[in-house]
Amino acid sequence: MPLRPIFHRLSAVALLSAGLATAASANDPEDHTMTQIRVIVGGESLPATLDDTAAGRDFAAMLPLELTLSDYHGIEKVADLPRALDTSGAPISYKPRTGDITLYAPWGNLAIFLKPFQSSRGLVRLGEFDGAIDPLTRNGDLSVRIERAE
Repeated sequence: MPLRPIFHRLSAVALLSAGLATAASANDPEDHTMTQIRVIVGGESLPATLDDTAAGRDFAAMLPLELTLSDYHGIEKVADLPRALDTSGAPISYKPRTGDITLYAPWGNLAIFLKPFQSSRGLVRLGEFDGAIDPLTRNGDLSVRIERAE
């Protein structure tokens, strides 16, 4: 068998393997700088981590924020943000889980999920809480401060 076809096959395998390794490391959260934040609700501090994405970094750049979270159908707490976030590279939809911190891009509001919900077009994950979110489940509007954790 001539060496040239074998070399081309080996080169293709090497390039494919290198591409897969690069893609795997790009999705590995330990290869990125995650931003630690805290959401302060009625004197209680809830730790959270923002994703290393364009939207997560842009949200972190807004901090600190004082917001009033309102109930939205008992599934999430929402608040308007002072400006639009950079959502470049974000998927067109996201299926939120309890404790997810998201942006609903069409309305430009923050949405913190108290319960899981269906995949929704325009929903962009910003991060998630690192533990229980019980103080956020209180009925009615909640005043919160969101800041970087030091």
